[in-house]
Amino acid sequence: MKQNQEFQENETEMNENREAEAVENEAAQANTDASSEAEGNVEVLDPTHLQSEVERLQTLADDSQQRFLRTQADFDNYRKRTLKEKEDFAKYASSKLITELLPIIDNFDRAIAAAGDSAEIESFAKGVNMIFRQLEGVLKAEGLETMDSVGQPFNPEFHQAIMQVESDEHEEGIVVEEVQRGYKLKDKVLRPAMVKVSM
Repeated sequence: MKQNQEFQENETEMNENREAEAVENEAAQANTDASSEAEGNVEVLDPTHLQSEVERLQTLADDSQQRFLRTQADFDNYRKRTLKEKEDFAKYASSKLITELLPIIDNFDRAIAAAGDSAEIESFAKGVNMIFRQLEGVLKAEGLETMDSVGQPFNPEFHQAIMQVESDEHEEGIVVEEVQRGYKLKDKVLRPAMVKVSM
């Protein structure tokens, strides 16, 4: 009876050992499968794919560089344009004042012309002439220039024709008389000359 009991205990122990061994085998197989699956998931890097990716990134870098250079050029142009506008503003800042003074100069011209050579008003004419020359000097220092029109071909940029006249002395389209003097401020026409033109 004791032998039977020992035999049963041995058989139970053997069954337990077989079960433990089976569990170990299953665990080992699972580890082997997991390792194989992990190795299968590793992406093999293709040199052609790498080369195309490098080319794509190089293209992006080149595009970014071109955009940067264009933006820098635009900014430089803007800076230069702004600087030129500022210089022009400073250069012609006095144009409004000078334009308002031009009728006064015209009146001085008329007064001097009307004085003529009369002895009674010679000293008056001399004084007015001195004042006129003084004013003219100040305006010249600011860049004001008179335009010579008589004998010049008519140019709509510099002349405003108020009449056409017949002339034996001049060809057609030549300024024969200046009714009102024209002025330039530095290189800009401030007021075109009012003229008569030959036909």
